Amino acid sequence: MAWRFSFDDYKPAVAMVGLQCIFAALAIFSRAALLQGMSPRVFVFYRNAIATVAMAPAMFLSSKKSGSRISIGFKGFFVISITALVGVTANQNAYFEGLYLSSSSAASAIVNLIPAITFVMAATVGLEKIRARSWRTVAKIVGTIVCVAGAASMALIKGPKLLNSQMLPKNITVLNMLGIVQPEHDTWFLGCVLLFVSSCFWAFWIIMLVRLNPLTLILHPVYVKVPVSKHCPDPVISGTWMLFIATILNGIFTVLVDDNTKVWTLPTPLQLATCVYAGTTSAFSFCVQSWCVSRRGPLFTALFNPVCTVITTFVSSLFLHEDLYVGSLMGAISVIIGLYIVLWGKAKDVQGMKPQVLVTADEQHGIIIDDSEKDLEQPLLRDDEQQSEHDDVIKCDKA
Repeated sequence: MAWRFSFDDYKPAVAMVGLQCIFAALAIFSRAALLQGMSPRVFVFYRNAIATVAMAPAMFLSSKKSGSRISIGFKGFFVISITALVGVTANQNAYFEGLYLSSSSAASAIVNLIPAITFVMAATVGLEKIRARSWRTVAKIVGTIVCVAGAASMALIKGPKLLNSQMLPKNITVLNMLGIVQPEHDTWFLGCVLLFVSSCFWAFWIIMLVRLNPLTLILHPVYVKVPVSKHCPDPVISGTWMLFIATILNGIFTVLVDDNTKVWTLPTPLQLATCVYAGTTSAFSFCVQSWCVSRRGPLFTALFNPVCTVITTFVSSLFLHEDLYVGSLMGAISVIIGLYIVLWGKAKDVQGMKPQVLVTADEQHGIIIDDSEKDLEQPLLRDDEQQSEHDDVIKCDKA
């Protein structure tokens, strides 16, 4: 049998690699804009506001297609507000503040801790079963330990520089012209701590989403064990509402923290372009990841996260002159190795799970009607049974 090449089989992989390149560019441009003096809180506000506008057409189209209402009610508004506070406002503010204080490479590496932290939280609340004699559980525990050890190594052990700034291209003048200035004090440790806190917020948000909607399939592949909640029937609608509420919450937080009204201005083209890019890519990545999950499954998308770390590390070292240390690099590699160990354990869990089909009440009602119609169309007795009964009646008459 001749081997045939089909590009359709590789489309999800190409899409995920392209998406990781987009994420790497977002991390690099975001830190460049923050180093120009843009407030991380203002950046988060503009990003979510633009993402809300970008997601609005998709929300109306999804509502029209599925027949779901755009309104979510008071209970739904309260639940989504809590998730927006934790998963968007708190998470993104901690992330971008840590990105500014540490580096783009550290931010892209520590994000790989999220599956391990989610495993610990899920085990704590009973969503994850711990079996000491199971290789799946052992793999997830070992992977979690390796991830945490790698993150600690990144924050505490720098070691010698792997790339000396004198060996890099002489673009310091360009950075100075753009107003990109590195922090005066050594804020690496504080930045790594904030990035770790951001990952904890994100993991806690995933645990909360388990009880909300199937959007969790994109964020974390395994912990979805319940049907769609009545408060959030459509993931696109609930996601758009979440971005909108997070925009309001982050605006209030920015007003309380930053007294100076000048922080709301975007004086440079780089800051403006970064905000627009961050907002539009948030909506675009949602669609791409949804498509990839539908084609190859959620674990497939998680396997490509380290690609962003590799791209960000080398590009930021060349263009932003971020210092790359041996300890930080070894820690990042440890985090990636731990990530794949955890994902291997989760993949075994998925293989052991029986597929379940979730249907709505209307679909279930339709199934019952169809079965009833089939029962009415079928005869009560088969032909051979009818013939046997007819012969018995004839014998009785003869007797």
